[in-house]
Amino acid sequence: MNYQEALEFIEKSHKFGMRLGLENSFKLLELLGNPQDKLKFVHVAGTNGKGSVCSFISNTLKEQGYKVGLYTSPYLETFTERIRLNGENIPEEDVARIITIMKEKIEQMASEGYAYPTEFEIETAMAFYYYWEQDADYVVLEVGLGGRYDATNVIKSPLASVIVSLSLDHIGVLGDTLGKIAYEKAGIIKENSIAVVYKQKKEAEEVIKDVCKEKNTKYIEADFKHLEVKKSDINSQIFNCTILGEKFENMEIKLIGEHQVNNAVLALTVIKVLRDERNTEISDETIKRAFLNTRWPGRIEKIKDCPTFIIDGAHNEDGARSLSKALEKNFKGKKMTLLIGMLKDKDIDSVLEILMDKFDKVITTTPDSDRAISCDELKEKIEKYVSDVIAIPKIEDAVKYTLENAQDDDIIISAGSLYMIGHVRQLVK
Repeated sequence: MNYQEALEFIEKSHKFGMRLGLENSFKLLELLGNPQDKLKFVHVAGTNGKGSVCSFISNTLKEQGYKVGLYTSPYLETFTERIRLNGENIPEEDVARIITIMKEKIEQMASEGYAYPTEFEIETAMAFYYYWEQDADYVVLEVGLGGRYDATNVIKSPLASVIVSLSLDHIGVLGDTLGKIAYEKAGIIKENSIAVVYKQKKEAEEVIKDVCKEKNTKYIEADFKHLEVKKSDINSQIFNCTILGEKFENMEIKLIGEHQVNNAVLALTVIKVLRDERNTEISDETIKRAFLNTRWPGRIEKIKDCPTFIIDGAHNEDGARSLSKALEKNFKGKKMTLLIGMLKDKDIDSVLEILMDKFDKVITTTPDSDRAISCDELKEKIEKYVSDVIAIPKIEDAVKYTLENAQDDDIIISAGSLYMIGHVRQLVK
């Protein structure tokens, strides 16, 4: 099959929905020769900051000269960006070739009475197979949803299990309290391993510590006590910090927002663990260069000037709070317009409560997803906070309207669903 046929094959599996449990993934991977057992992983779960942390870590390993896989989701613009090797998307012909191999194995599974794999199970197995074929030295692996039953959790002994900032998200699947969500995320922690954890709220922290104790795993918490931010603006941030007794000075990153400095500190902690406890050669010069060169599209990312147009995937309470702080710091007193679309299963009310006082005008639209809240429903919710709200169903029309009605010195923010901002990014850039 060709690339388009391979994508159609993957997308058809969408009808099988989401399934909790790893039995199917284990079977599919077994038929593929268990490629995941031949790779070294850094496994990253959590709510906010997974992509940025993964990007800092993978970029550092790549800069050191290793061959590094980076597996993330969802994609912003093109399917192949989810499976990257040394910064390059998986070639379309490799997607076609590997899916052709997998189709035969999937049919064999079905004939043996196994359920048909889900879209994410197929994509994850394909990534493992590709990285094994390409002889990757390391794979930085982002969890899709949750952790305990996520398709990525078939790996046996990660070099580090990383948990980023947690907040209420996917409450219909993962649970309606921070403790329940923490338990699901902590499901990636393996026996006799190392867990590197963002500073969490007490409820989540206790759960993660209990899991670590149960599994005889070392608990290492990112230390923000010695963090000193020396510069922070819309172009870059410079900071000093101390990680596990070692000083890192004048670390510069291009990612914007206070939360990105925190994500960088967490990533540095992981790198320090890899270097000190996993015998991975990584120089200080490499770390500095890699962090400066790290980009993560869709996270407070400026994509246009005159008017300034920024996109951000803020879709939950913590994400909204990070965006709010960045707007307050960089654009206070300026006229700001929000273009927003969200999914029904997100904490919409909390996001709106945090963000709406920053905006003079709001345009709502409907993301291209069966989980989307309609622009009219979202408009109704926003009118409690902002009087000037317009609903435009199609994203293309919403972007056109927003740009046509903006002055050169206006600030436009597009936030909410990653499905939406990826589309917006393509239209505006």
